[in-house]
Amino acid sequence: MPHFPAITQENGHGKNDTMSDGKETIINWYPGHMAKARRQMQEDMKVIDVVVELVDARIPYSSKNPDIDKLAAGKSRVILLNKADMADPSVTALWKTHYESKGFVVAAIDARVSNGLKTVNDCIMAACKEKLERDRRRGILNRPLRAMIVGIPNVGKSTFINSFAGKAVAKTGNKPGVTKGRQWIRLNKQVELLDTPGILWPKFESAEVGRRIAWIGSVNDQILVSTEMAEQLLVFLMSEYPGTVGAYYGIDEVDDTVKERGAEMLSRIAVRRGCLRKGGEADLERAANMVTDDFRNVRIGRISLEKP
Repeated sequence: MPHFPAITQENGHGKNDTMSDGKETIINWYPGHMAKARRQMQEDMKVIDVVVELVDARIPYSSKNPDIDKLAAGKSRVILLNKADMADPSVTALWKTHYESKGFVVAAIDARVSNGLKTVNDCIMAACKEKLERDRRRGILNRPLRAMIVGIPNVGKSTFINSFAGKAVAKTGNKPGVTKGRQWIRLNKQVELLDTPGILWPKFESAEVGRRIAWIGSVNDQILVSTEMAEQLLVFLMSEYPGTVGAYYGIDEVDDTVKERGAEMLSRIAVRRGCLRKGGEADLERAANMVTDDFRNVRIGRISLEKP
């Protein structure tokens, strides 16, 4: 099995650096603007009532920024399992129970569907129930709750804010880190929302976490080896969702006894889908980009990449 790039991050670097240690590619990717955003977030926490963290429902652990737990200590917490329409619903239910058992108020959502966002407002109110009761006892009425929306790049924060506010108040895009600054948004009489740029944490705890982050598109694809990423993804899918890949591409899946299982499957897909160079040689890079795109756009199926 090929080595997947181990993704690490270092504070203060405003560029993407890659180097090889002979076994795997090491990627240092913690741009200066993210370090600055983290410092600003720490300052903003002083005026926040509740932290609303968006995670990707396909990787609710790997897309959850461990820095937030430290920064938001003592604050009311909401976790939104966004893109739930792309994840395995049975696994999403397990994650909802998992995080609720840890004291979070949790909801599975599709940020593109605005009529489901009443649930989010209810979550914020539930998370701040004690604060609202304290305010009432002190005679403080009708003061809107201040919520901070956080999440790593590409989990759908801007789409969520636009749907929640009912208008295009935040710039959206499908590239990591498209939200550049911070802004207060009055959502309704009950909630004011502080948007923040997506930030990653200084160091991924394992290559496996980095792999999942890359699969969903939260790391710039240009600094990754597309064929390695696709081969690893295919091995995961054939192991955890057997038959799914074969059914979608109309080919037999590679047996798990084959040493280069992912590479062989990618080659079969390339031939099957006509990803060929002159002379009939399989164009593995083109096939890899296709496989990754098919996964991210739910063509292969509703897939969850990790379980609690």
